[in-house]
Amino acid sequence: MSWYEKIIAVHTAVTDAVSHGQRLNSDRYFVWQEDGAEDLVTNGRHVERAMTGTTDLFSKQEFDPWREAFEAALNRSGIAWSLNSVQFEEDTGFWHWEWLWGVRYG
Repeated sequence: MSWYEKIIAVHTAVTDAVSHGQRLNSDRYFVWQEDGAEDLVTNGRHVERAMTGTTDLFSKQEFDPWREAFEAALNRSGIAWSLNSVQFEEDTGFWHWEWLWGVRYG
């Protein structure tokens, strides 16, 4: 399974309301985006590789259960992650959670 198939599977284990890089016209959805790679190089060879990225959950629900479901799916998959921020966007009325993740590949 490719790195992007792994990250898509983690999101769709929670919901089909998922987009790659674009907001959805909905009151509740995930957006994920890769942002680079972290490679361990030894003797001029890539011995470990990981794609890094972010996932954002936008929801009108203050204590959205998708948050815990997403974190549980990440844990089951073995994907490294951390919750980076939680914000309330007054102009849109959305709660916004952001996770950082890294998926091994190669």
